[in-house]
Amino acid sequence: MTMPAANPASQPAILVARAIPPQVLARLQQYFQVQDNQDDVQWSATELAQQLQGKQGLLATGSERIDAALLAACPQLRMVANMAVGFNNFDVPAMTAAGVLGSNAPDVLTQTTADFGFALLMATARRITEGEHYLRRGQWQRWRYDMLVGAEVHGSTLGIIGMGRIGQAIARRAAHGFGMRVLYHNRSRLPAEVEEQCAAHYTSKVDLLRQADHVMLVLPYTAENHHCIAAPELALMQPTATLVNIARGGIVDDAALAQALRQGQIAAAGLDVFEGEPQVHPDLLALSNVVLTPHIASATMPTRIAMAQLAADNLHAVLVAGQEPLTPVNQADPVARARRWAG
Repeated sequence: MTMPAANPASQPAILVARAIPPQVLARLQQYFQVQDNQDDVQWSATELAQQLQGKQGLLATGSERIDAALLAACPQLRMVANMAVGFNNFDVPAMTAAGVLGSNAPDVLTQTTADFGFALLMATARRITEGEHYLRRGQWQRWRYDMLVGAEVHGSTLGIIGMGRIGQAIARRAAHGFGMRVLYHNRSRLPAEVEEQCAAHYTSKVDLLRQADHVMLVLPYTAENHHCIAAPELALMQPTATLVNIARGGIVDDAALAQALRQGQIAAAGLDVFEGEPQVHPDLLALSNVVLTPHIASATMPTRIAMAQLAADNLHAVLVAGQEPLTPVNQADPVARARRWAG
């Protein structure tokens, strides 16, 4: 988006909560009074509220909790733009009731995240991390037919739970690139034409877990989705199956997963997200049949720049152009919004 120049005397004040790509920060500085955090200090809730005093906008990264307490402490805050597709750091009802707009960053990370999800599936199924560690420890002395044998990917059955943009992109890779049979479960069934494009078949969650050779989680975190995969669900899976989570921590019961992996209830797991991250359940760290990555599914520089730029564009649309967010996550209560924005 090309932002028109603003009058410096009337520039709104915003806070950028974490380090962002310098070129996006430079663009923001053309249109806003910017307080940045390029040192990437992660503030407590109290410190974030202090930093937000006098600010109309916030560029958040997903690690800043926007709740009723913070909104009450920051009466001038009007707009929060998340540099992430997920927004479980937003208390959306509280923001709506307070008259504060929120936005996220969909679409710009879809393909990159789908690539990573498939990479994590491949690493998990083919025991790539385990094989590297085996080699580095000097254990590879000779060839053997059953050395580090993994699971087939091509021609196998992939079950996707959460069939939004990223889930659909993964399904297309699986069906058209690897000849996989794709099952999916979603809150609502996709239109027939989308199912055809993805070569995906709708089924119940129970049937998906029972049939899939590989299960991929791509659903948003909500209270209803908390521990969507826990001990009962893991018990439905095949002992040769793998589980990959590129969605959000808390969707999987990490303690139950560690137990299932330890007991051979499922073969392996690949995890990019964790409950309470950056902390990782110690039982997972002790296991060899789990591939662990530090929430990097969208981590290419072009994608991270695009995520930051979309957040910046959302702030500009609302606070400079007087428009609605480009990618809104709520519609603020009009009375509360008028009251807050009049201040």
